Order: sequence, then structure tokens, then C-alpha cells
Amino acid sequence: MSYYLKDPQSRVDYAIDWAPYLEGRTIAGSVWSVDPNEAGGIAIDGASFTATRTAATLTGGRVGHVYGIANHVTLSDGRREDRSIVLRVEQR
Repeated sequence: MSYYLKDPQSRVDYAIDWAPYLEGRTIAGSVWSVDPNEAGGIAIDGASFTATRTAATLTGGRVGHVYGIANHVTLSDGRREDRSIVLRVEQR
């Protein structure tokens, strides 16, 4: 898990390179989630994926709050995997 800072007014893209973990498989589906899911909190403003990489655009967030951002993928063989990052929102 990685830890990052985010300004509440920023619109930031985060990506995960899954290639080292795929062992010949590809990404068939990708879903992002935010915890906690709260009013005024971080929102997922867009997401995309390729065969080996996932990305999400994150906006908002409440100053002083910490959020877990998770990416849940389904691989070409049906296996499911997760990776996550932690964001702390600070006025910069």
C-alpha cells in the first residue's frame, strides 16, 4: 500500500502497473472504490484500463481526512486481485 498527499481542489490521476503480477494474464475488468465514501470526500471522476494498467482520476476530499483508494481487477483467467493506496487530504 502506498501513501500520498492530495489537495482538496486538485484533480489527480493515479495509475497502477499490473504487468509484474499478471504472469501472462491480462486485465479483463477494473473497478475503483473509496473508503470512507462520504459527502464532500474524494470522488472517482473517471477510470480506465488496458491489458496491463489501470488508472483513475480523483477529485475533492475533506481537509485532514484519510481515504483508502482500492482498485479491484478481474483477470483474463477469472482470478480477482486488489491493490490500494492511502490519500491524506491537505490544503497546499
